[in-house]
Amino acid sequence: MDSRVAQANKLLKRFAQEKVKLIDYCEPEIVEISDEHLSLKIPLNDKTKNHLESMYFGALAIGADVAAGLLAMEMAGHSGMDVSLAFKSVQGEFFRRPEADVVFSCYQGSMIREMLDRSCMTGERINEPVSITVTCPDKDGNEPVASFSLTLSLKVASPVAQQQTGS
Repeated sequence: MDSRVAQANKLLKRFAQEKVKLIDYCEPEIVEISDEHLSLKIPLNDKTKNHLESMYFGALAIGADVAAGLLAMEMAGHSGMDVSLAFKSVQGEFFRRPEADVVFSCYQGSMIREMLDRSCMTGERINEPVSITVTCPDKDGNEPVASFSLTLSLKVASPVAQQQTGS
């Protein structure tokens, strides 16, 4: 596992245990991360499956939330920015039942970078839709089983370096 993936998994685990325990309950694991995308896996198990033996809607929503949110958090952290982020809306489309471990992929790093830069320059909150593709590689290959669009809302409070020197 490369060091960036390992570091991002540590950030995710700490955030989940300290801030949102429901994320931790679903046991997500980042499998790939770059400046352009993040992919994470949530296992299909007794914690995450529904009565139809497929992944429960709530676990799918958590995966989409974490894939987009953690990419933004990780990018802000590497840029030395203190960012406040949330999701303002969510839309999901389901193509077939996810009956195996599920991978959530967000490929909008460039757009998120632009959002961070705009917020840093203007001091304003920026809202943009972010897409997440959902697959079950062990069962369906790269064929999507679902897709999500979440409106990411972020505001850069101040660069971390300024906070440290201004104290």
